[in-house]
Amino acid sequence: MPSVPMVELWRGDFLESVHRGHAVIMHADGDIVDAWGDPDTVILPRSSCKILQAVPLVQSGAADRYGLTSRQLALACASHQGAAIHTDPVRRWLADLGLGEDDLRCGPQDPADGPAHAELIRDGASPCRVHNNCSGKHCGFLTLAQDMKAGPEYHDPAHPVQVAVKAAFEDFTGEDSPGFGIDGCSAPNHACSVQGLARAMARCAVSDTTASLRDAMMAHPELVAGDTRACTELMRAVPGVAVKTGAEAVFTAIIPDQKLGIAVKIEDGATRASEAVITALLIRLGLIDAEHPAAVKRVGGPLKNWDGLVVGQTRAAAGLI
Repeated sequence: MPSVPMVELWRGDFLESVHRGHAVIMHADGDIVDAWGDPDTVILPRSSCKILQAVPLVQSGAADRYGLTSRQLALACASHQGAAIHTDPVRRWLADLGLGEDDLRCGPQDPADGPAHAELIRDGASPCRVHNNCSGKHCGFLTLAQDMKAGPEYHDPAHPVQVAVKAAFEDFTGEDSPGFGIDGCSAPNHACSVQGLARAMARCAVSDTTASLRDAMMAHPELVAGDTRACTELMRAVPGVAVKTGAEAVFTAIIPDQKLGIAVKIEDGATRASEAVITALLIRLGLIDAEHPAAVKRVGGPLKNWDGLVVGQTRAAAGLI
């Protein structure tokens, strides 16, 4: 089954752009509640599955043995924007482990946070590995590696940390992964179907294993992404739901009260479209009002030009809401 239209951009009376994709809403009992496109399409979840990559950290007992806080667990699931509220606790976490920036295997990344970026320019400094949006996840990997008494190359697919991550990923998706790609942060990112990713999120909604992780994400949305970011704004707008973006237009949601999981993949990789679709599906499920500012910002709201004139609209495709 091919992808289907999911997001439309209208300029005046003209349909200017269409984003196609796939989406699945899955119940924890294993039933597909709704689906668009092809649920069997194989994708790389990218950062939308960070909660699954953090499962071995808690499942092994390492998080408890190292006394990790809710804030640290949120950072382990985060794609943060390198603001001080992200980098300061990452540095403290590394220090608690007796480690430093050079022990991170994610590369340096210019912070997306405006003040942090400006500070680097002002100080004549360069971005470092702590600024990387995945540095919290990598601190989780390092913690697990220490607990396992394993070697420092925790990002290697054959390392015990990544072997455990793959096992958790396959357990929650209910699928044997057909392979992996190397993510932007150098860690392996395992492939699955769209419905497999939705199944994993539905299982995260009810699993005792992931309770501390999903609760941490919901309790600290500012750590999962940052101000102005979709993950943070949507979780603030919809208490009790954990949402997570991924590169190349993947988006997931964990909805404990309804025992549901959502997975979205936009075919052309446009983040504006994945943000619109996850918002539309939250509206569809009655979790956020279509007129809420966080919703209007991403779907249904006006498209303005540089002079502030309303010139169009971003709409969910027919049948999505």
